[in-house]
Order: sequence, then structure tokens, then C-alpha cells
Amino acid sequence: MGRYETVIGLEIHVELQTASKLFCGCSARFGSEPNTNCCPVCLGLPGSLPVFNRRAIELAVTAALALNSEVQDKSRFDRKNYFYPDLPKAYQVSQYDQPLAKGGFLEFRDENKSRLVNLERVHLEEEAGKLIHAGESILDAEYSLVDYNRAGIPLLEIVTKPDLRSGSEARLFLENLRLLLLYAGISDCKMEEGSLRCDANISLRLTGSQELGTKAEVKNMNSFKAVEAALNYEAVRQEKILNAGGKVDQETCHWNEETKETIPLRGKEGSSDYRYFPEPDLLPLVIDKSLINKLTALLPESPLQRYQRLQEQYGLAESEVQLFIENRELGDYFESAAKKYSNYHNLANWVQGDLLFQLRECGCRLDQLLPDHLVEILDLLDSGEINRPVAKELLAESLRAGSSPRDLVAKKNLGRIADRDQLLPLVNQVIAENPEAVENFMLGKDKAIAFLVGKVMALSGGRADPGELNQLFRELLKKKNGCEANGTS
Repeated sequence: MGRYETVIGLEIHVELQTASKLFCGCSARFGSEPNTNCCPVCLGLPGSLPVFNRRAIELAVTAALALNSEVQDKSRFDRKNYFYPDLPKAYQVSQYDQPLAKGGFLEFRDENKSRLVNLERVHLEEEAGKLIHAGESILDAEYSLVDYNRAGIPLLEIVTKPDLRSGSEARLFLENLRLLLLYAGISDCKMEEGSLRCDANISLRLTGSQELGTKAEVKNMNSFKAVEAALNYEAVRQEKILNAGGKVDQETCHWNEETKETIPLRGKEGSSDYRYFPEPDLLPLVIDKSLINKLTALLPESPLQRYQRLQEQYGLAESEVQLFIENRELGDYFESAAKKYSNYHNLANWVQGDLLFQLRECGCRLDQLLPDHLVEILDLLDSGEINRPVAKELLAESLRAGSSPRDLVAKKNLGRIADRDQLLPLVNQVIAENPEAVENFMLGKDKAIAFLVGKVMALSGGRADPGELNQLFRELLKKKNGCEANGTS
């Protein structure tokens, strides 16, 4: 155990999946021309008044319930005052001492054990605009442009307690939080579009101590991988300072993705620096108990609940379950097919193997192959009507054409060939064309049969029955060998 313990708390900002902004009717759509989704309300022009977006409130309450937080009967909005170019009002409408929800936790799996991270609060606020820097980064930009399209989009802030102990643990928490939010339909969670962002507070303390050290805030982490790398780097930076007898400053640091280091930007603000006071243009937000009950009843199955159910219901391997949890659409597909096909292990192998391979190969979507069609292929294979090469061909053809596999088998005559009268000409042809393999078999090299069978399989387009071929080759070659031994032809 090292001398110091890393202590990490996260502040996660999530753009809610609404059509319009938090306090006005402007579009919240991503990718519009700069400064086209703006109005006097989201720009903070004199005389404009905000109005609550009911859908944003419902999504925020749903998120709080999914995170096991206690939704408050009454919460309040405040003005968080600070000047920055992307904030047109010079204040942000947020929640301070009376947040939407308090407490809560997120439980998830960390390898083979359960992990629980506690939350401090969940609250609503409005999004700021976006600065576009004319340079590689904020540090070397000659100038910056501002786009206010994002200003006023409903934002959910989720604040954890300082329960995380490493960059990798923070990354795992964020990956599981993203899954939960996606399952509940809260946000699209696209980090590349800024709809899921994370700042982190990190400090070191002596191992075994309960006293927290001086924390630094790390920003500009634009991927889960960056979160892990930035926090691990910052922990090492602070440890070097402490080991040298120095003191860690309370400051805000910028993660430089290119140099892979944190760069101090400014002193870290405290809550008093923001001069919070109640938003005078908004009444307190009162959440009716009936709304909480309604949204609680509508909560979907969480990723952890689904993980446990998939293991119990289908007896799948942990890796298979994890794939179906992380790829919800694929998991839904598997479960739909499993209603009509009870060999769950075989079904899971096809879904995560051949099906995913074909989707990548042809650039198709999963909804282009009905679950019933995959079940048809597996039933045909299990009954011996087709072999595996034909099954793979049917899978690809069904994906491209959307046709029934049974119809394709009949239309293209793809059924298994087990009739000896049909196989015999192919077998005789291969025997005549491959005398060396025939001689090897005569000399007792049994593996030569596999070579000869493979040749017929190629001639038949994979439709020949391998078992029948094997037997037929042995009978003919033994008979041929016997004739040669007797001097007959």
C-alpha cells in the first residue's frame, strides 16, 4: 500500500434529450448554423422572462429516481454569477442550496464484484454557449468565436461524493452512468457533441487518514479514456509535490490531450465567488407526489438489473451478458430471438459472432434481419437441412435481401445434398482428379479423406453432407484398394 490514497469526486454534466431549451422554445438540436437557435430569453435580453420546460423537469426527475436519489418536494433556482464570453447573461440559472434531488448512488459491477458510488446531489441548470478557439487549444488561440445555440439547453448536473480512488475507477463509473442514462432515455450521451461532460476534483491524503487533502479541479477531458489518463497523471503530479515537501494549490487544471499532462489555469473558485442568490424571475419548483409515482412506474430496467436477469434467465457467460448490456439493441435482438429458440448458448454465439461479422462486412443495420429469420436459419441447421457454410451464406443473403431463409433455400436449391446418387458423380470426379490424395489414403494416411471431402464440398457449394461424403469415400476407396490387390480393374 502506498503512502498516499487518491480521492476523486466527479461533476458530470448531461444535456437532457429535449426538443427545446430549458426556459424558452428555441430548438435544442445539435449541429445548426451558429447563433440561429437563439431568442431574447436564452440570450438574457432585458424584459425577457423564462418559462419552465416540463419535459426537461420530467427527464431530470426520472434520472434522479434511476440514481436512487431523493427527489425534493420543493427546489429552487438561483443565479450563479460569473463573467465568461460563452455566458450571455453573465450569470447561469442553476440550483444551489435547494437542489432537485439529494443523495443517491450508482451500483455497478467491477470485475466480479459489486461496486457502489454515492452521490451528493442531482440538480438542473441551463447550459452555457460554446467557444470555438482559433488554434490547437485555448492556450495558443489567437482569438475565439462564440456560438450561443447551446446556451439555455437543459443540463443535469450529477455530483458524486469523493468515493472514487483511481482514474480507472472513475472511467468505469462514467461508463456505467452513461449506460444507465441511455437505458432511461435521459440523454444521447454523445461526448463528441458535448452532451456528456465531466469535471473532476482530485486530491491525495495519507493512507488511512480521513482528512481530505487540497483538491485540484481537472477540466477538458473529452473522453472516458481522457478522464482515466488525466486523473492518473494528476495523482502522480500531486504526489511528487507532496513528497518534495511542497503544498498542492487549490486550482483549476486543463488536460492537454496532446502532451498528456494537466496544466494549471487559475485558482479554484469557491461558492462565495459566484455570489449565488435566488432567481427572481422563477417561482420555486414544486414536484407533485403523483408525478414522482408516475415516473417511478415508468422507469425501465436498469443495466445492472438486466445483467442479473440475463444471467439467471439464459445462463449466459459473463462476457456474453456484458456485450448485450453494453449494446442494448443487440441484447434486445437476442431476447426477441430467444422467445422462439431455446438453445440460448448457440443463439448467443451466432448473434455475437456470425451476425456481428456480417453486419460489419455488408454495412447493414441490425433491423435488416428479423430475429425470426435468424431462428429459421438455426432451425434449418439443427434439423440437418443445411450445413454451416450454407447457414452463413443464408445469413448474409437474408441481411441483404430481407428474405425468409426457408424461401431462399427453396428458391436457390441450397438444401443439404445427402442423396448418394447425387454425390457419387462428384466423388468419382474428385477421386480421378486427386490421385496423390487417393494414394495417401491407401497408405494409411487417414487425413487424406478430409482433403477429398473438402474438394467435394467446394464443388457442391458447401451443400454436400460431410458425413455421407466421408462414408462414401471410404467405401469406394476400400473397394478400389481391394480390386487393385486382386489384380482387377
